Amino acid sequence: MAAILAENLSKFYPVAVKEPGLQGTIQHFFHRTYRNIKAVQSISFQIEPGEVVGFLGANGAGKTTTLKMLTGLIHPSEGSVNVAGHVPFQRKSAFLKKITLVMGQKQQLIWDLPAMDSLRINAAVYGIRDREFALQVNELSEMLTLEGKLTQPVRKLSLGERMKAELLAALVHQPQVLFLDEPTLGLDVNAQVSVRDFLREYNQRYQATVLLTSHYMADITALCQRVIVIHQGQLIYDGSLEGLVDRFAPCRQVEVELAHSYAPEQLSLYGDIETIEGRVATFLVPQETLTRTVAKLLSDLEVIDLAVTEPPIEEVIGRVLRSGAVL
Repeated sequence: MAAILAENLSKFYPVAVKEPGLQGTIQHFFHRTYRNIKAVQSISFQIEPGEVVGFLGANGAGKTTTLKMLTGLIHPSEGSVNVAGHVPFQRKSAFLKKITLVMGQKQQLIWDLPAMDSLRINAAVYGIRDREFALQVNELSEMLTLEGKLTQPVRKLSLGERMKAELLAALVHQPQVLFLDEPTLGLDVNAQVSVRDFLREYNQRYQATVLLTSHYMADITALCQRVIVIHQGQLIYDGSLEGLVDRFAPCRQVEVELAHSYAPEQLSLYGDIETIEGRVATFLVPQETLTRTVAKLLSDLEVIDLAVTEPPIEEVIGRVLRSGAVL
């Protein structure tokens, strides 16, 4: 059974339309008209148990709305969804014990109390016995390197430590499905790496299913082999990260350092010239002709050094989101 199954999932919001001026205000008061805002439109995907999947899209694309439908916080307008064998919006206790939702801009820990107090509240909510709670907290705090920090007031923890404590609080009931919305938001580089390492280890240890949204592409490349991309509420790509790069970055960047200068007209025979700085030239070369082009460069020109690189993943994702083309 799939851990997450969404079929033709849609969410529409009715928004009142008001004409400007006094007449528009009076008409709006007595007879309102509405239009539907399509936040999510007929998206379908399936995620297997243990998968870690990146969920990408620009701001306003519908990512958070989709997460809220998957976790049962809002009811879909159309379509069906099943998570861990349950219909999310029914909000049954058995379902809530199998999932967790972590939002980087929200916090559940009580600011002025030690994190351990909030953890005990969560344990009581989920009906976790004391012995099981102690074992789980010890294991997670060791994985998160939070030993000795849980007895301090939350306000005295660093931002990275607070995020780790938030993760611990969200995972104390050992959920099967993790919905993570910007879990590294605002963290410094070291804290981001630490959170990624923990999520990777947690997934491997417990075989948990993870759906991850993030604007930090390092999170996606470090954790996800598969990505789902939505644009203006519609699914435009569902496949491997490598396939996304190959589809939207068909060229490779070739940089050559030459023994002496060549005329731009002569260099243009080897590819689209990006830059020429002295004796260093940079080309964009289609991937299918890369081997032949590099061999010709080495044969025809006096090359001192040559490097072939892929475009940055951020550039590739940005190209996908700007185009909005269904793949």
